[in-house]
Amino acid sequence: MDSVANDLTNITANINNISMLNDTNFKSWKENLLIVLGVMDLDLALRNDSSPPLTDQSTSDEKRNNERWERSNRLCLMIIKKAVPEAFRGTMSETTVTAKEFIQDIEKRFVQNEKTEVSTLLTCLVSMKYSGKGNIREYIMEMSHLTSKLNALKLKLSEELLVHLILISLPTQFSQFKVSYNCQKETWSLNELISHCVEEEERLKQE
Repeated sequence: MDSVANDLTNITANINNISMLNDTNFKSWKENLLIVLGVMDLDLALRNDSSPPLTDQSTSDEKRNNERWERSNRLCLMIIKKAVPEAFRGTMSETTVTAKEFIQDIEKRFVQNEKTEVSTLLTCLVSMKYSGKGNIREYIMEMSHLTSKLNALKLKLSEELLVHLILISLPTQFSQFKVSYNCQKETWSLNELISHCVEEEERLKQE
C-alpha cells in the first residue's frame, strides 16, 4: 500500500514539475516536458510512430507493442494537455490524435515568437556596453549567455565574433588593451579574454 502511495506521489510530483505553457516559455516548457515524460517512461509515442493497424494475422508481439504505444500516446496527451491553457487547447486542430502531432502543432504557433526573440536578443547583444563599473567577468558571461540563447534559436555566432563584440563594447579606459589585442597575430578564446580583461581591470583600478 505504501509503495502504491509513493508511486502516486512521485507521478504527481513529476507532472507538477511541468510548468504551464505561456507566450514566452515554449522552449523550456518543451524541454522540461520531454524530460518528465522520459523519466516516467511514457515517451514511446513521442519517439516512435504508431504501428500499422492490427489484423487477424497480427502476432502477439505486434499486439503488445501496439498496446504499449496506445497507452503511451493516451497518457502523453493527457499530461501535455494539462500543461496547456484551456483557451489554447481550444484552438488546436480536431484532427490531431497523437501526442507527437499535438506538440508539433504547438511548435508551429511559436515560430513567429522565435523570430521576435532572436531580434530582441541580437539587439540586446550588439547594444551592450560595459560601464567600467561592476564585475567585468560577470558582464562577459552575460554576453556569452545571450549568445548561447541565440545559438539555441539556430542563429550561430562564433566564439571569435563574440570576442570581437565584447572588445568593441568595452569603454575608453580599455583602449590601450584593445589596441594591444588588435596588434597581435593570435586570437583569444572566450576564457582567455575573460582572464586578460580581469587582469586589465585590476590594473586600471590600481592606477
